[in-house]
Amino acid sequence: MTPIKKFQVTFDCAEPERLGRFWCEVLGYVIPPPPAGFATWDDFKRSQPPEQRGSWFACVDPSGVGPRLYFQRVPEGKAAKNRVHLDVRVGTGLVGEERLAALEAECARLVPLGAVHVRTLYDGDDSCIPMLDIEGNELCID
Repeated sequence: MTPIKKFQVTFDCAEPERLGRFWCEVLGYVIPPPPAGFATWDDFKRSQPPEQRGSWFACVDPSGVGPRLYFQRVPEGKAAKNRVHLDVRVGTGLVGEERLAALEAECARLVPLGAVHVRTLYDGDDSCIPMLDIEGNELCID
């Protein structure tokens, strides 16, 4: 049997730290400590060549269960629908109107952070709310 591998989810983006901080708020993730030898992330950034400063950002699940999220700056903008997206699971175990209320509450929390509500798909126990993050990447509240 193949052993289970750890993985990270990587986002190509224009503003790594801004997008990373958005996802920290969405998921309750945190910024890990700076690399060894640096007291702060700002100290680390100042040690980098100017063209590399701000080129990436990462955040982690504080419980250590979820994957690390890595955000890397790329020159091109988003051109098409994502082939992979994150589902933010807030309605697990809920059904009907109770599930829909939980999804709508999470949507209402994310919109002031810069997320865009695309539509609400109501289908009883399979309801979900497709949204866009602050750089236009798809996500679903389900």
